[in-house]
Amino acid sequence: MHTKSAPIEPAPTIERKFIDAIANKRLVQARYNSNEMHLAPHLLFSRHGALFVSALNTEKKWRSDEERRLGHFKLDGLSDVAVTDMAFDPLPTYDGTAPRNDDQALFSVE
Repeated sequence: MHTKSAPIEPAPTIERKFIDAIANKRLVQARYNSNEMHLAPHLLFSRHGALFVSALNTEKKWRSDEERRLGHFKLDGLSDVAVTDMAFDPLPTYDGTAPRNDDQALFSVE
């Protein structure tokens, strides 16, 4: 007797993980340049054919809340990416525009 097994779902791509995190306002745990960090992703964008994310590094020490700003991380440089259950509020100063005029915004937090 041969039983049919369920098809194996492919693992989500890093891009898919960031889209899900942006849509659900969830922090992402990732490794960047061998540093582990928690990112609050606000924008997925393309620059010269490469994918980037604009995100707040929640573990960075800022002198004040007003000083906090988004960093831009190339997806190819991120590893061990996992969406967490921790929610975040977008920065009040975030306006949804891409960092540079020639960048193409792909998906943004609302």
